[in-house]
Amino acid sequence: FEHAKRPKRLPTVLTKNEVQSVLDRLSGTYALMAGLMYGGGMRLMECVRLRVKDVEFETGQIIIRDGKGQKDRRTVLPRSYADRLKEHIASVKRLFDADKKSGMADVEIWPALLRKYPNIGSEWGWQYVFPAAKYSRDPRTGRVRRHHINERYLQQLVKKAAGDAGITKRVTTHALRHSFATHLLEAGYDIRTVQELLGHSDVSTTMIYTHVLNRPGMSVKSPADV
Repeated sequence: FEHAKRPKRLPTVLTKNEVQSVLDRLSGTYALMAGLMYGGGMRLMECVRLRVKDVEFETGQIIIRDGKGQKDRRTVLPRSYADRLKEHIASVKRLFDADKKSGMADVEIWPALLRKYPNIGSEWGWQYVFPAAKYSRDPRTGRVRRHHINERYLQQLVKKAAGDAGITKRVTTHALRHSFATHLLEAGYDIRTVQELLGHSDVSTTMIYTHVLNRPGMSVKSPADV
């Protein structure tokens, strides 16, 4: 028997103008998150689970921990969002200080790391950059603490923003990552660099974005236009 082959689908890619029209229709924390996803090529949960210690303003980088395939990598911190991110983290620090004063400063940590460092969950650097507004109870441990923001709401807002902008493509948060990769290739960056920023194990995965370099109209003239 032969295994059924998955159909090859081209990713949904937005033009720069379409990306901007989506971002313009978002506001507050969710606009910042969407901007970082597009500007750094992050997956949805990589953005949602981002920790304070993994944002490096001096080097202009964001460290992605435990990404897909349990891999760490570095990506770009877009300069256009750096000041806004600094202001956001300052407001998160005030929230953290209030939690600490009330004895509620705690965050989810990998069990193996928590066994080695029992108090690490109450350290500032390990807090989520995008924390939830309210506390929640961990169903596995029963501990009440501040979790990260709900990713589903961002997905809904991005989809709505695309609809409001009149974009007929099927736009998801992952389309921002696809657009990041495609726009880098269009700008002339080599595919190995894009592969590293996206965290792909195999360059063949990244090769799907080269469809933009071979699309009709770039080098092929339609016979209807001759």
